[in-house]
Amino acid sequence: MELLYGVAAVLVGGVFNGSFVAPLKKLTRWEWENSWLVYSVTGLIVIPWLAAWWTVPRLLDVFAATSPEVVGRVLWFGLGWGIGSVLFGLGVARMGLAIGYGLILGLIAPIGTFYPLAILHPDQIWTRRGFTLMIGTLIVLGGIFLCAKAARLREGSSVPRGGFLTGLVICFFAGIFSPMLNFSFAFGGELQERALANGATLNAASNAIWPLCLTAGFLPNAGYAAYLLTRRGTWKVFRGPARREWAWASSMGLLCFGSFVVYGAGANALGELGPVVGWPLFMSMSLITSNVLGWISGEWRGAPSQAVRLSVYGILLLIVAITVISLGGQS
Repeated sequence: MELLYGVAAVLVGGVFNGSFVAPLKKLTRWEWENSWLVYSVTGLIVIPWLAAWWTVPRLLDVFAATSPEVVGRVLWFGLGWGIGSVLFGLGVARMGLAIGYGLILGLIAPIGTFYPLAILHPDQIWTRRGFTLMIGTLIVLGGIFLCAKAARLREGSSVPRGGFLTGLVICFFAGIFSPMLNFSFAFGGELQERALANGATLNAASNAIWPLCLTAGFLPNAGYAAYLLTRRGTWKVFRGPARREWAWASSMGLLCFGSFVVYGAGANALGELGPVVGWPLFMSMSLITSNVLGWISGEWRGAPSQAVRLSVYGILLLIVAITVISLGGQS
């Protein structure tokens, strides 16, 4: 039951993560930078700190009792994730959704899985569980490849904008930095232990990590949005009547942070290898959700039949990967 709960929670977190940018389609009166700044404030600052104060008793005592090295790692990895988030957007803008998304996720999935495994649990690499995890992650990469190829066929063979080599470098570093969100969780275990000792529940213990991680990640996300607002002169957009826009942009922050909270609770339930087993499940469900939402919103209407078939095959392969990795976690 513990395994089933953990897997289910991680997958629900993936659903939230795969859908948190969907409200952008509703923000027709705002530019991207207006929406992203509000999302950054609500999802990376306001909601994480409120949740932590509410669910972790004596939160400041938890921070004070944790070794500076652990706090520093969580902040550092959070900053890296924030940089990766900005680079993700730039890479997709230059390379196109299909190529950029495929390249970046193709790095995020294995790096976010095997770096914590190699550092924290090297003894598990050559075990049955380790082999199963490797096989499952390879299947994830196959699903990502098929989904990316399908999206490229859907969009057509347009030449990437802004230079292929530059876009490739941006995507590479986006794939290197973005998994650092999972590193904050994997290497911030002492914060969770202190939270549990102070009376936090197992489900809420990871809320001691996210405020630090996401506050550091807020800096590059909000900084880049503020840069665009200044360069394009779009600060004035905030002055108009936009109650609907504020609500939709804030919902992005709620979905994003909710995905991290549910992922953390599920990964904790999966045991000592939770961040290792949970990460590819989380990424797979995020990609499945984003593709399904694309179908629902009509993005695939009129797409070539080959693109449709590849998309379906990719999603089925990701479902197979979820099953394989879940069985590996059980072993």
